[in-house]
Amino acid sequence: MKFTELRTWLNHLQKTKRIAVIKKGCDLKHRLAAIAKNLDGQQAAYFQNPQGFDMPVISGFMSKRSWIAEAMGIKEDELLPTFRHAADNPLPWNDIGTNPAPCQEIVIQHPDLQTLLPIPTHSEYDYGPYITAGLVIAKNPTTGKQNVSINRIQLHANGRLGILMLPRHLFAFFKQAEKNNQALDVAIVIGVDPLTLLASQAIAPLDHDELEIAGALHGKPLDVVKCKNSEIRVPANAEIVIEGKILPHERELEGPFGEFPKYYSARESREVIQVDLLTHRKNPLFHTIIPAEMEHLLLGAIPRESTLLSHLQRSFQGVMDVHLSMGGVARYHLYVKLKKSHEGQPKNVIMAAFGAHYDVKQVIVVDEDVDVHQPQEVEWAVATRFQAHRDLLVIEGAQGSILDPSTTVEWMKEGGELVPPYQQGLSSKMGLDATRPMNYQEHVFTRVRIPGEDTIDLRQEIEPNTQIQFN
Repeated sequence: MKFTELRTWLNHLQKTKRIAVIKKGCDLKHRLAAIAKNLDGQQAAYFQNPQGFDMPVISGFMSKRSWIAEAMGIKEDELLPTFRHAADNPLPWNDIGTNPAPCQEIVIQHPDLQTLLPIPTHSEYDYGPYITAGLVIAKNPTTGKQNVSINRIQLHANGRLGILMLPRHLFAFFKQAEKNNQALDVAIVIGVDPLTLLASQAIAPLDHDELEIAGALHGKPLDVVKCKNSEIRVPANAEIVIEGKILPHERELEGPFGEFPKYYSARESREVIQVDLLTHRKNPLFHTIIPAEMEHLLLGAIPRESTLLSHLQRSFQGVMDVHLSMGGVARYHLYVKLKKSHEGQPKNVIMAAFGAHYDVKQVIVVDEDVDVHQPQEVEWAVATRFQAHRDLLVIEGAQGSILDPSTTVEWMKEGGELVPPYQQGLSSKMGLDATRPMNYQEHVFTRVRIPGEDTIDLRQEIEPNTQIQFN
């Protein structure tokens, strides 16, 4: 069964005891995030009337890899190929036209978001409340094609929001509009079904609408509706939609904010959204993602893994699986399982992985007998199959993630004076070939196993409720 409605998925989690209902009145500043973090990967958190708001907050409903597979109606080991198939075979959405859309049951002009929405302040040094699970939808000013992304959005005063845009499609759309002295219409969609949420993070080419990937994951076109004030289409069954414009030539201070690398990004002048309209369902739910925790990391990891696996398999038939490790914040450290056919091949795989996504800064290639989803197994392969003088590859001065604090460069003025750090995003990349040689003597690289260990059923071997007296 696929879960194509948020509320249906939440009801399923509740029936299977995977939602913790939190007492009424939880403080939105830090406490809500602290409780959700303590439940991370165990239960989703449902906050009743947080800090006096009528609108409840939900968090953590996609915080385990197995849950995401369950929402997709597949086995966990089918996650990457299923997502890749959807990304490669998008379904055009279904515009419901003038039919009533749940997300537009209530319409509020010029809303005061501070009093209407229970927006949490998450981390200790965050500047203030942030929308962290908002799907930002905008149109290419030239082609009219939509893009969907999740961006951190800071609550300012007077109906204004601050937004961080990394150098991808949304930023390109805005720069194009700004060049023509035009604002860029945007919709911020909060509270969508788990499959649409996952699709929003697809690494798709320019002018590929992620809502069409959501339709492919659903197995049918996604119902969308036109925004009240723009031509943007949004998921018709969403909980909340904020309509506005990113203003040209206007910047305000945004940040600091605790990001996915588990560090804070700096307070800097960034683009501004002017809010015009709010629509929502009757009795809406507000979704927040706790930064740098499992829901945040997994939603980014699975689409990236799918893209990386597809990219590598086009050139290397022996690539069997990939995994972005949680220790590498599900972005920076990539493990690759390879059925090696030639010596030197792992280094080619490493270089191809670096070219596939600039975020990747460390690649470890292992043999087919190593489970890349088990960090202890990967570490064992490095410990027993890797020699630094022979198997290490280092590349300096490559493009990396600007949110990686280790890429900060201090510039020096003439005369030796240091200026403040500038987030350059220049990264050194490291690859480790932790594979066995193609040929080796006898059982030197044969993994120790006990015959029958994989087929033992301990329930058949252990006598229940039996105690032995040791004298």
